[in-house]
Amino acid sequence: MIQGKYFEDVNVGDTVIEMEKGPLQKLQLVMYAGASGDFNPLHTDDDFAKAVGMKDGVIAHGMFVMGCVGQAVTSWVPKNRLKRLGVRFAGMSKPGNTITISGVVTDKRVVDGENIVTCSVVAKDEQGDVKVSGSFDAALPGKA
Repeated sequence: MIQGKYFEDVNVGDTVIEMEKGPLQKLQLVMYAGASGDFNPLHTDDDFAKAVGMKDGVIAHGMFVMGCVGQAVTSWVPKNRLKRLGVRFAGMSKPGNTITISGVVTDKRVVDGENIVTCSVVAKDEQGDVKVSGSFDAALPGKA
């Protein structure tokens, strides 16, 4: 979490995340396949991807892009303060795309003594096409 960020310092409408990832490289997808165990050739083999209708070749794993979103979220709030992260996959990413992740505070409240901040989060490519959208809840410390 950014040093000095407290519940009292965050307001609805504040932008709290801005991170750029990319351009994505095919090597990253191959490495992700190894790390995740998802060896679907749609993500690693251009000839296969083209044969099944992906005219530009391979596409990124949706969970790879979600991982980028998770990295952006936990760059703002430590993972031990993250209460919930939910996303919806909205589009395909491919090598060469630059993904920009942003998050905005949509709500803040106290629940059972915890200072909860809800934020929307979205990942878009360089054309502004949404790849992942969602929201998260985080518990922020109070100043008192």
